[in-house]
Amino acid sequence: MKTLVTYMTQTGNTKKIAEAIYETISGDKEIKPLNEVESLENYGFTFIGFPIHQMGPPQIASKFIETKAKNRKIALFVTHATPLGTPFIEPLVGKCKECADESDMVGIYNCQGVLAQQVADMLLKVDNPRLQQFGKMRDATVGHPNEQEVENARNFAKEIMEKL
Repeated sequence: MKTLVTYMTQTGNTKKIAEAIYETISGDKEIKPLNEVESLENYGFTFIGFPIHQMGPPQIASKFIETKAKNRKIALFVTHATPLGTPFIEPLVGKCKECADESDMVGIYNCQGVLAQQVADMLLKVDNPRLQQFGKMRDATVGHPNEQEVENARNFAKEIMEKL
């Protein structure tokens, strides 16, 4: 069974997790950016990664899952700038899960990544106090995903491959 690890990234967070997953799995495998994947026909299993944007999955990721991953076994990995355990992260991860049919998804992993400086700067300028507060959190996101989060991604990949 050939396994694909595909991802989209803007700051490198998701790519870092994708590389950890790729390094962990054995056998026939391939890694490539999401926008370079034309079809999943040659793969028995696919890990799909993307960051949370604007409170949910980016449109390119949700469209990819809806059109190319339908009726295919997949696992998702998601990065975001929110510390784990923050109450509002679970609904956002839930929106990511909704992109895929439950019967197709074998698992999902999520972890914190760094909030891009340009995004933080933009958030600090909006009128919404909640978004301004999020922009002020940028310093706390620097250094993520950290080594523990990368190791957790490796463990996630091992668990998924064992399920298959």
